[in-house]
Amino acid sequence: MIRFDNVHKRYSDGTHAVDGLDFEVEEGTTTVLVGPSGCGKTTTMKLVNRLEEPTDGTVYYDGTDVEALEATELRRRIGYVIQDIGLFDHMTVGENVATVPELKGWDADRTDERVDELLDLMGLPPGEYRERHPSDLSGGQRQRVGVARALAAGPDVMLMDEPFGALDPITREELQDEFIDIQREIDTTILFVTHDINEALKMGDRIAIMRDGKLVQYDTPTALLDEPKTKFVEEFVGPDRTLKRLRVLRVEEVMRPEVPDEYADIVDAFQGNDAVVADGGEIVPVAPTDSAQVALSRCIQAGVEALPVVEDSTVVGVVTESAIRNRQSEGA
Repeated sequence: MIRFDNVHKRYSDGTHAVDGLDFEVEEGTTTVLVGPSGCGKTTTMKLVNRLEEPTDGTVYYDGTDVEALEATELRRRIGYVIQDIGLFDHMTVGENVATVPELKGWDADRTDERVDELLDLMGLPPGEYRERHPSDLSGGQRQRVGVARALAAGPDVMLMDEPFGALDPITREELQDEFIDIQREIDTTILFVTHDINEALKMGDRIAIMRDGKLVQYDTPTALLDEPKTKFVEEFVGPDRTLKRLRVLRVEEVMRPEVPDEYADIVDAFQGNDAVVADGGEIVPVAPTDSAQVALSRCIQAGVEALPVVEDSTVVGVVTESAIRNRQSEGA
């Protein structure tokens, strides 16, 4: 979907912001650009929608050199979310989300339907939020509106530049979790910039670690943790790689879709319940997309070996503490 072919970006002051990038962002995946400040990650992102132009090399969008595409039309085809959101304060939430569809000439009924659909997707009921203004919302709610606006015209590609960076840690974690679920529904190709390796490991299908404008390693989160290719990557990922593996590992990767007899009573107790109380404490189920770290923590807190895995209010399997620890030790 997006391909960088020996791309360079030099500025008149001699800064070589992007230095020979060669990599491809696969369709329907989330690729995260991560690295220290000044490494070129935001410049790299801006080359995709022509907010920056390459000095040498070619950036391809769906097989076409972006320089062959009219810049304004290209930007209308690509969703863009930034840290400070950039909502229009004089416009309502609904009007903000409708901005790009209206620029593209959608009729009013189609636009209204799309606005309501996206507000629902973002957990902002249209009847409650459509007529509000951004100043009436919390930071997390404004960020949700920004994401809805970026998705409004159904872009094939979305660029996200530190989208959750200005939020408090709890809200940030919630939005990360929600966005992982949303990505499964929208199946959009995403290029995501962050300076936080933990966020990169959580959000990315692939991660591009950059340094001084160069691509140091481009790999899956698991490969980065198990096989860092340079000392810089090893240090950037950090020493607690065993713990990070639990954050990267998803429940769906270690769960059992069939329910063994010894755990049937736990699963039966959850039919129609959000949580149940056991001898050790409250048992809270997990979703397939939850991290193994979340599942392990809930097992320990409740004093149980297994947890139900619930999707759309239906038990779809179980995950056990032993399975998580066994998978964790494989990469240690």
